[in-house]
Amino acid sequence: MSDIHKQDKHPSGEKPILKKEMSRRQFLTYTLGGTGGFMAALPLIPMLRFAVDPLLQAKGEGDWVKVVEEGKITAEPQEFTFSKLQVDGWYSSEPEFAAWITKDENNKIFALSPICKHLGCTITWNTKEEHPDQYFCPCHGARYTKDGKDLAVASIPLDQYDVKVENGFVYLGTVMPNKRV
Repeated sequence: MSDIHKQDKHPSGEKPILKKEMSRRQFLTYTLGGTGGFMAALPLIPMLRFAVDPLLQAKGEGDWVKVVEEGKITAEPQEFTFSKLQVDGWYSSEPEFAAWITKDENNKIFALSPICKHLGCTITWNTKEEHPDQYFCPCHGARYTKDGKDLAVASIPLDQYDVKVENGFVYLGTVMPNKRV
């Protein structure tokens, strides 16, 4: 018999000793595979951070923007424009927004979004003689009351801004569904 099929016996003579040696080919395969996997994973680290970082940023309670002095607000709706810092991921901009601000019967200040709920056009106040004291959308004829209630075409009322008055100035917060109607 040849020496190839011989196995070393355990000193006690019961079980053969199995030798598991790694060949040079296996060593290189494992080494190069591990190194290649590590090198392939390195570019994923910045990409993962890029994708996850905006989710980990602290969210504020809402930004308030000073828009106008309280004394300039009347019972007749007036359009005021303001800019607000807007951050989308790593892109920052200060787009201009608008709001229709007025006082109600109880002298409480409220602000409505100028965006029509039908198709998103910009509304105007009291511009049609046949529909006095109403917001009007020139795109498709949608109409709203002073409180933003939908009268024609649109199926939901105008959105309103969160409003606070502090130190004689009117501040606007986030846009939310209309709670007045």
